Amino acid sequence: MLSRWLDDSFSPLVKKNITLLTSARFATNACYRFTPPFVAIIAKDFDISLSEIGVALTISELSGLLSPFIGKFVDYLSRRTAMLFGLIGIAIGALLAGISQNIFIFTLGVTMISVTKSFFDLAMSGWISDHVPYEKRGRYIGLTEVSWALSLLLGVSLMGVLTALISWRAGFFAGVFGSAISLVFISLRIDNEVHEVSPDVVDGKVRLRGRGWLVVATMFAMMGASQCIFITFGAWLDDEFGFGAIGIVAVGFSFGIVEFYASITSASKTDSWGKEKSVAIGCALMVPGGLALWLVSQNLFLGLVALLVYILGFEFAVVSTLPLATHLVPKRPGSGLGLVIGAGTLGRSVMSLVATRAYESSGGIALPALLGAISAGIATLFMYSYHRRGGLVHD
Repeated sequence: MLSRWLDDSFSPLVKKNITLLTSARFATNACYRFTPPFVAIIAKDFDISLSEIGVALTISELSGLLSPFIGKFVDYLSRRTAMLFGLIGIAIGALLAGISQNIFIFTLGVTMISVTKSFFDLAMSGWISDHVPYEKRGRYIGLTEVSWALSLLLGVSLMGVLTALISWRAGFFAGVFGSAISLVFISLRIDNEVHEVSPDVVDGKVRLRGRGWLVVATMFAMMGASQCIFITFGAWLDDEFGFGAIGIVAVGFSFGIVEFYASITSASKTDSWGKEKSVAIGCALMVPGGLALWLVSQNLFLGLVALLVYILGFEFAVVSTLPLATHLVPKRPGSGLGLVIGAGTLGRSVMSLVATRAYESSGGIALPALLGAISAGIATLFMYSYHRRGGLVHD
């Protein structure tokens, strides 16, 4: 279905597998994204505070620090093997979270989802880098990234309905089922190819292209900014306006529509606009969205409009960052992307703790929104500096 968006300059192999890869990533993203909108509901079930479950998510996100090492390991493995390993781990993690009877087992489950999702994401990005030239990678990755939007639009929405009808545990069980289905299709459709291994993989050196550390810093600030909102908006809707699980699902559905539009726009514009400029534009758009939410958080309509602007900017920025990240380390897409994802998850882990405590101390989402706007502004400056200093050094 998605192959219709690719012209004949893309190989038949990548056109054939784009829908499969996107569908599998849809399942993994839904498992990963399910928890934040429903943290207040899960916390009440465990009889703990929002900040206490924020600690659990911080631990989960800190596991992202393993991404650079996972990226190096993935560059040793076949892409298919690493993807299958990731899917198995995600299914086990979702099962653990679903059956957990205390916050400790729950934390172990969501942490396992986070760690093994890195295996799948890095392996999938490596497969794309093996088969899609850099100059066309923005379109291909942008199309596969509709899975991020659809995971909220459809996946988390379905899991949220199950939460409202049964319990939040049913949502995780649905994630187990989706991961298992993806595992079957990836094992049947993706060949176990041998890919080129750079000598740097053997000697253990990681050499970022150009001013690559600025890209890593951009992702840290950008992901931290996103977490300020994603981890608090469900509690805000519940506390300020009395939204239950279904209400949160409805708002999440609208977020998914915006993310879908941003992903499609990135797929069509990032390669032509330039990946660095596209990232900076997206980050810059988050700033007014966050500032507006800071000012109007007590008004539901205006607050939701501000949120949608914020999410539009974030999704466009992060999708535009991914093809840039795959090209930071020569012939090692997993290692380069692993460094960037590791920085992003560290940013989310820091803000998981900061944003939940800011929410509780200030009594609402206004302070987390302000922190998010500041963090997005810093990300914009990092990427602007990267571009002005020469950006990516090409072969």
